[in-house]
Formats: sequence, structure tokens, C-alpha cells
Amino acid sequence: MENRVFFPQAALDRWIVDGTIDLHQTELTVLANGRAYKLAEGVHVLREVSGGGDPHGLVGRVKTRAHIEQLGGEIIESSLLLGDAAYDVEPGWLGVPVGLLARDIRSASQNDGAGARSAGDPTTEEDLLARLVAGTL
Repeated sequence: MENRVFFPQAALDRWIVDGTIDLHQTELTVLANGRAYKLAEGVHVLREVSGGGDPHGLVGRVKTRAHIEQLGGEIIESSLLLGDAAYDVEPGWLGVPVGLLARDIRSASQNDGAGARSAGDPTTEEDLLARLVAGTL
């Protein structure tokens, strides 16, 4: 299974203003190292709020808008309506990494004139994303 990452809309808005990422059509690029992600609109399902439990097993999961619509659901801002169930959701984007992390880090280092990976470069997708969230890239 390929790695997937959920990018909350609020975080994307902040990173665009800060100049941390570039967003072009359906591709997000982390400017510090050139790491790219293909994006699909989605939501993180936070909780069921109608009192009927979680009949669709969505709480805690991230789903694309297309998948929600296939189920017959409707997303309205930070709410999801699906049958008799209502959920609070966090809007955002589901990202799938493009290419290999090591290649992107190496390419970014070469473009900076370093020519090779440095000891401070992220070594995993999780490390890269943690640094992006912490603002230490």
C-alpha cells in the first residue's frame, strides 16, 4: 500500500502564506526540498454527532470527497451528512507522494550546491512531515 498523507486545509493555507509550499493544480511541493504530493480533496472524520453511533465506520478515518460522494454522502464545510448519520470533519487534502524521498532530497541538495545528502536531511516521509508541521524545514 502506498503512503498517504492528510493535509488539513488550515495548514495548507498557513504554509502557502509562509512560502513553505507551492500548490499548482493538484500537486503540492515542499519548497525546502522539492518533495511533491499528488492531491485529492478529502476530509478527516473527527466524530459522529447525530447520536446514532458510527454506522459507516468513518470516525478517525480520512476519505476522499469522491469516496464520500460514492457512498451517497454530502460534505458541507466541516460537516458530513451520510444517510441518517452526521459527522464533524476537518476539510483538507489527501496526498500521495510522487517519486522517491531519497531522490527528492538528493536533488534538492544538488540544487543548493551541496551535491549530496546532508546529515540534517529528513530520512523518512514521517520525518519530513514532522519537520514541515514544526516549521523546521
